[in-house]
Amino acid sequence: MQVDCKELSRYLEARLPETLELLETMVGINSFTTNPDGVRRLAEVTAETFAALGFTARTLPTTDPELSDHLLLEKPCIGGSEGPTIAMVSHLDTVFPAEEEVTNHFHWRPEGNRIYGPGTVDIKGGTVIIYMILSALKELYSEVYAGVNWLVLLNAAEERLEPEFGDAAQTIIPADALACLVFEGGRLRGDRFFIVAARKGMVIYTIEAEGKAAHAGSNHKGGASAITQLARTVDAVAGMTDYDRNLTFNIGAIKGGTVRNRVAHFALAAGEMRAFSPELLDEGIRRLKRLEQDNGVQTYKGDFACQTRVEILRRWGPWPPNERTDALLEIWRAAAKEMGYKVERQERGGLSDGNFLWDHVPTLDGLGPSGGNAHCSERSPDGKKDQEYLELSSIVPKATLNTLAILRLVEPHV
Repeated sequence: MQVDCKELSRYLEARLPETLELLETMVGINSFTTNPDGVRRLAEVTAETFAALGFTARTLPTTDPELSDHLLLEKPCIGGSEGPTIAMVSHLDTVFPAEEEVTNHFHWRPEGNRIYGPGTVDIKGGTVIIYMILSALKELYSEVYAGVNWLVLLNAAEERLEPEFGDAAQTIIPADALACLVFEGGRLRGDRFFIVAARKGMVIYTIEAEGKAAHAGSNHKGGASAITQLARTVDAVAGMTDYDRNLTFNIGAIKGGTVRNRVAHFALAAGEMRAFSPELLDEGIRRLKRLEQDNGVQTYKGDFACQTRVEILRRWGPWPPNERTDALLEIWRAAAKEMGYKVERQERGGLSDGNFLWDHVPTLDGLGPSGGNAHCSERSPDGKKDQEYLELSSIVPKATLNTLAILRLVEPHV
């Protein structure tokens, strides 16, 4: 298949103004995960937009009353179900409540090569790049476009990583699909695209310390402080992090005690652990559970020892390096070479929908625009805090790369 990279880039560049208008509309809709009306409105705008490309929309119902339904966009190949399938994944929700956007004056704001706003890079920018890719294929490579079964799946609650969407996606995406392409933001630095080929798994847990209350003035020696016990345990958790093996532990929140003149009888810490392999996650869980044996904080007489309990609340499996992802990465690397660019393999600590799908169908991630400060709505005068943004100059190159790679991917099949 003869593909003119320059012609493709010119087409995408010409579509950029209308793409930015679409993105501005999307960014202007608050789609905080637990704002179902806003998420639903964004889904409606997205469905209307993709309808122009021949996609039909249906919802994937959620079982959580706090959330909106997920969105599935489908366009079967002209010949029916015999054509190859490609799935593209984005999400509808962001992490910013409406009041936070107002308080921090966080809205669509172009400034030089940056466009600031909620969801610009995580992940509404990824959704519009999907739209650009499919528009280019429909206009410039109509036979390819007609010969593929296209699926676009948008998670309504990706920021909570509930398994519901992943379970539904595994049912919808056939196991023989050519690829699942996830459009989380991905860096572009100079002539190098950074494509995500693996992600850590995560375990969340709580550590609870039970102590013995006592008057801090008149009977301090009769108490056993749960806060002191928990402080010892938290320090031990911090020492478990092993950067050489990409195993990290984090305590994100602590609460305990009631008033300052009482020896604390209770304390609780909430934490998470991340690693690239199931074996390391298993090891980390075993080490956490062994902390229950540390009951070193006691009353002065030793007649009561604090108790430590570790509860594993939930586990998400890692997306480890694997051959099928690497095979896709080579196709993207060849496409980048045609453009005069390079592809760098990236392994990320954060999770995405790719964690649910990589072992079901070959998966790549980080295919959305380049940007920064995801999940941040704050600004400070000294610039040390800044808001989420995408890099305008990355949009056309990322859309070009993905379109070229998809053409190479489907060439033997259509």
